[in-house]
Order: sequence, then structure tokens, then C-alpha cells
Amino acid sequence: MHSNDQPDTAAVKSYLLTLQKNICQALASEDGTKDFITDEWQRAGGNGGGITRVLSKGAVFEQAGVNFSHVSGGQLPASATAHRPELVGREFEAMGVSLVIHPKNPKIPTSHANVRFFIARKENHEPVWWFGGGFDLTPYYGNDEDCIHWHSIAKKACQPFGDDRYDKYKKWCDDYFYIKHRNEQRGIGGLFFDDLNEDGFSNSFALMQSIGNHYIEGYLPIVQRRKNDAYSEQQREFQLYRRGRYVEFNLVYDRGTLFGLQTGGRTESILMSLPPVVHFEYNREIPENTEEAKLYNYYLQPKDWI
Repeated sequence: MHSNDQPDTAAVKSYLLTLQKNICQALASEDGTKDFITDEWQRAGGNGGGITRVLSKGAVFEQAGVNFSHVSGGQLPASATAHRPELVGREFEAMGVSLVIHPKNPKIPTSHANVRFFIARKENHEPVWWFGGGFDLTPYYGNDEDCIHWHSIAKKACQPFGDDRYDKYKKWCDDYFYIKHRNEQRGIGGLFFDDLNEDGFSNSFALMQSIGNHYIEGYLPIVQRRKNDAYSEQQREFQLYRRGRYVEFNLVYDRGTLFGLQTGGRTESILMSLPPVVHFEYNREIPENTEEAKLYNYYLQPKDWI
């Protein structure tokens, strides 16, 4: 790393706050009936805080949560040091924007995005830092046009940083958003990356920004195409059933959720990713040759969309 390429936490924080604002404006404008409430919170002991913004019961979005957090602490939790033993005993600072959008219409996919920066310091040592994040899409009723668009935007976000970047982060996303106990993908993927620092600070930061900035370009056109699609009570019912998979993944596997809960984060903000209405149903049968079956045997099978 070049000596003049030191991590600039103030620049990252400023970018993240702007990103949160821009995404909320775009989504509220698309919803047209509701706006985001803003809930600023502080962590006990003065170790940071955040801004949680939530839009509920809108015309288009049943619940949309866009969270900014900036927390610090003297000791990392087990979830963070498990695969990074060199971090034990360092104080840390973590900041990021994470969001989950649960639309009302089952023809519109749920979407998730997250960009984050992490730095761990120790006296007389170089700081250890990295970026992570990505975005992914979870349809209930699949649509090739939407999947191709979503992955094209994902590729466009990665393109300036090398031809292999999209392929690498797409596979990482497919591997990460996998519900092991169900043997199924959470959705149709997108991008996922973590521990990014080998490019130096400026390049790594630029990549994280590109991914954050392309999220709305990926998601809004899909919302606009689907939001007036007719749907039946039975399709709504299937959406609520499938939302249960989101709950399962977030509570069992999601590293961000575990990190937040283990560091004494703000529970309401961490769990705002959960859908507002969900049906768990015992041993539901999915009839063959239906749109619902196609979700499982076609859309949820990882593939090259572009």
C-alpha cells in the first residue's frame, strides 16, 4: 500500500450518509404515498450510533429499511475474529449502509444491498482495514428480463475494476446467500465481496462506491415494470411463505446480523431487514409445472444471466 493512500474514514462516512439519503429519496419518490421516518440513535457508552430510516405501509413498498451505522469498540466479537485471528485485541471502527426492501406486490422482488468499511487499530501497528458489500435480488415470481437487467447492472458496476471482478463477486454471492438447511439459494444473486483491501484504499473505496451507486439503477426499473402487475390472493400467500426463507437466512447465517447482535448493536435496526408479514407453513407442497415450481427449479438455480 502506498504511504499516501491512507484510509480516510471521514470520506467513507460522508459517502455513506449521502448514499443513504439518495436511496431513500429515490424509493420514497417511487412509492408516491409514504416517506421514510428517520430514527437517529446512539450506542450506550458513546461508541457510535446510526440513522435508521424506514418506510412502512406504502403503496408500493410494504416495508423499506435503509440503515446507516457507525460503531466502534475496544474488542471484536467472535464472529469477526473467527476468520481473522490477527484482529484479536484490536479496537475497531465499522460503518456501513445496509438496506432491505420488501415490496407489497409479489411480482416485485425483494432486494438487499449493503456497503461497509471496517478498520481495526493497535498502537505501533499499521491499521488493518477492508471494504465489503454487494447487492442481491430475491424474486417470488421470476422473470428473465428482470434477472438479466439486475446482473447487467451488477457487471457494469464492476467493469472499471477488471474483467474478472463481476464473475468473482457473482459466484461469491451465489455461495454466500445459500440456505444450507434447505439446500436452496436465497434468490438470484448479484454481487458479494468482503475483505477488500489489496487494491489500496482509493481503488477499494471507488469499487465500494460504484456498487453502492448502481443499486438503484438495478432495482428501480424492475419495480417500475412490475408494480402495476395484477396478482391473486394465492400469489400473495406464496410471497408471504417465501419471505420465511429471508427470515431463516438472516437469523441463522447472515454475518452482518450476527456481528450486530454480538457487538451489542441496536436490535431494532439490525432486525429491520425482516419482512413485516410472513407465513410459516408446515411442509408446504409446491405443485409441479406451476410458476411457483419454476422459481425453485429454474430461478433459484445459479446460472449465468448475461
